[in-house]
Amino acid sequence: MTTVLLVRHGLTSMTGPVLAGWTPGVHLDERGREQARATAERLAPLELDAIVSSPLERCRETAEAIAQGRAVSVQTDDRFGECGYGDWTGRPLEELAKEPLWRVVQAHPSAAVFPGGEALADVQSRAVRAVRDWNERLGEKATYLVCSHGDVIKAIVADALGLHLDQFQRITADPASVTVIRYTPLRPFLLRSNDIGGDVTNLVPPPEVPGGEGGGENSTGSDAAVGGGAGTT
Repeated sequence: MTTVLLVRHGLTSMTGPVLAGWTPGVHLDERGREQARATAERLAPLELDAIVSSPLERCRETAEAIAQGRAVSVQTDDRFGECGYGDWTGRPLEELAKEPLWRVVQAHPSAAVFPGGEALADVQSRAVRAVRDWNERLGEKATYLVCSHGDVIKAIVADALGLHLDQFQRITADPASVTVIRYTPLRPFLLRSNDIGGDVTNLVPPPEVPGGEGGGENSTGSDAAVGGGAGTT
């Protein structure tokens, strides 16, 4: 079982009113730096085998805060980078909401192609491929963290849940939130979504049971608990 923590970057001066996209030089503001510090403190109990980041500054700064004091350094992977919004980059969201494409992005995102930029379907494809590659590279016992962007995280979660990309706008990824997916041989499990507080000790992978038998509730490690299960104790 490989456990992936998806962390969205902290706040910047552009987060919310403007679509920053791949605009260079967008750094965490004071609020974002505090969010990154708080997230690092909350995740401190977890041993991480790797920390991977989007190449954009706001993600690397968030990831560096989490990496501080750990034995692992931040690696970057362009596939976790922000969606290429093309001509929409740097424009106010209030203005973009009047564009005909806005309704497509909201209601039929699998068909959305940003002018001069990427298709949302291509963003999901590269991000999910990156997760699968890192899972294979780090191994089934690994726990690692990826710092990325809202739409990228939402697209990865939609894939893990077996949802069509057109449903991904039903998922939320707030700044500095933690979303956790555990990948097993049979299926992924979404352990947390848009988590912005609370204890993380139950995210430590359970001990391996000799012979691969889990005592009934999860006999293969990939089984879903029928009836909901008793949770992690």
